[in-house]
Amino acid sequence: MDNLKKTILFRADDLGYSEAVNYGIEKSVKEGMIQSVGVMVNMPATEHGVRLLKEEPIAFSLHTNICVGKPISPIEKIPTLVDDKGNFRKSSDYRNSEIDSLSKDEVLIEIEAQFKKFIELFGRVPDYFEGHAISNKIFFEALEQFSKEHNLKYSGVPMDADPNSLPTDSSININDNKVYMWMGAMEKDYDPYKFVESVLNNLHDDGVDMIVFHPGYLDHFILNNSSLLVPRVEEVEYLTDKDVQDEMDRLGIVQINYNDL
Repeated sequence: MDNLKKTILFRADDLGYSEAVNYGIEKSVKEGMIQSVGVMVNMPATEHGVRLLKEEPIAFSLHTNICVGKPISPIEKIPTLVDDKGNFRKSSDYRNSEIDSLSKDEVLIEIEAQFKKFIELFGRVPDYFEGHAISNKIFFEALEQFSKEHNLKYSGVPMDADPNSLPTDSSININDNKVYMWMGAMEKDYDPYKFVESVLNNLHDDGVDMIVFHPGYLDHFILNNSSLLVPRVEEVEYLTDKDVQDEMDRLGIVQINYNDL
């Protein structure tokens, strides 16, 4: 990819998490600056979210999820991934566990099931491929292995980095493009206006800067199942702010999506 200077990619994760999240992402696409969206295919609100956005000319990923909701695979095939109620183990279980009890083979079984579900929903393979929420070595290894086996555009995380707390200048390689990853929603006193302004003031000349957002509105499900709440609403407001878009145009910053990588 040529002329990477002043190039930025805005990505939204979590389509399907809840109907309220879906509506926030829909607004951020149709009235805002989001052109790449990650889909959680195992959730009750998945089909609702897909109906809202399926025909939009944007890039969609399989936002592979093993820490919220119920799996697509039969639970007897993936016992290390679920609790005694048949739900995925929560992300806090992985953060608080001193011993990694995940089975890579079981993770691959669930990834395969979610991959097939994505194809069922969209009629094609995802434009890119990545994972939701947890920082886990076995999970990352399984994602990378699956992406290679199926020739998918894998958007991982920088080596030894926590996706929820990325250090400055964290980067990955996608199709021989250096992609710098940014995410501020988990930071204390997060303000998307100030956060993105700081990114735009420090764009890299040797690659693409990508900011991961989680836009959405709030409903009963999201209030009871996610630790990320107010920042979702604030990101919808930011991403649909026409003054922000005008300023980016004035600065000559080109927005791309994963299909451009």
